[in-house]
Amino acid sequence: MRIGVIGLPLSGKTTLFNVLTGSQVETSSFSGGRQSHLGTVKVPDARLDFIHQSYPEHKKIQTIVEYVDVVGIAKGATRSVTILDELLNQLRNCEALLLVVRDFANDRVPHPEGKINPQQDVQIVETELLLSDLAILETRINRLQKEIAKRKDAKDEKELLVLEKCRGFVENEKPLRELELTEEENKLIRGYQFLSAKPLLIVLNIGEEHIGQEEQRLQILQSYANRPRTRIAALSAEIEMEISQLEAADAAIFRQDLGIKEVAVEKLIRESYALLGLISFFTIGTNEVRAWTIRQGTTAQKAAGVVHTDMERGFIRAEVVHFNDYQKYGSISKVREMAALHLEGKDYVIHDGDIVFFRFHV
Repeated sequence: MRIGVIGLPLSGKTTLFNVLTGSQVETSSFSGGRQSHLGTVKVPDARLDFIHQSYPEHKKIQTIVEYVDVVGIAKGATRSVTILDELLNQLRNCEALLLVVRDFANDRVPHPEGKINPQQDVQIVETELLLSDLAILETRINRLQKEIAKRKDAKDEKELLVLEKCRGFVENEKPLRELELTEEENKLIRGYQFLSAKPLLIVLNIGEEHIGQEEQRLQILQSYANRPRTRIAALSAEIEMEISQLEAADAAIFRQDLGIKEVAVEKLIRESYALLGLISFFTIGTNEVRAWTIRQGTTAQKAAGVVHTDMERGFIRAEVVHFNDYQKYGSISKVREMAALHLEGKDYVIHDGDIVFFRFHV
């Protein structure tokens, strides 16, 4: 999973990127820079840790999330062909966008728009994403219209109808993530990777004085909370950066003193999974215990294909125990003894926390 970290300049997005990935990208107000930064983080999961305790000789393999920190998106940025191309290249393969919105005051780092206004900042970035999509839509629509005028093609005509529907939506200043399309319509335009179509996690970057008041501060962005494929969260990137540089024991005490209930990485990954409709299941192999990420509603046979294509092709059955039962009984042998290991067919829907043994023959 790859997530693009975006925001206005001086919003604290690179600080948050450093927190999430353990990177040390320069964050001073004079650092500037036009290049993107890529970092990875292993998804923490206490359930995987618990399973691994029974298999200490095995490798523990966590799911990986990639974060891409792109150049700050200032008002009018996408009117520059160069900046637009950079954004498209940097964000094209991202499954979601993480928008960092500033809600902290710092006289040494003035807000680029002159005042702290989270709602306005979201609107500025959303407008730039919409303008980016509109430029692509108009170019492709014009080209398709010329091609159809020369030679009728049913597929081109279907694509044109979908693109015109998208253009009308964007021209009404609505992001494409909120447009309901059929599966066929989505397939026709999937290759364009429209930026406003990507699921959006808005992170309100609060000041230290507002720690413990996250829910109250999020009222500022409440209008976004119930929008399709959008979620909101709040944290202090600066304080999280300070905490990340402490030893684990000291960090825990610091968080407790400040009333921070959840580590930033865990909070944002949890929100990202919820945004994208993702869950985790686990496998125990001959030399590894491993977490896998799939979409909610994935069947056992399709989940087997995530592990290996041969498993999906030659799928016979799945032996499944939910983590809660595994934790209750403490071992697979005890789980079998207590008849908590279930045999499931190809259409069984995998649940978050399932431990699965795939049986297959090729």
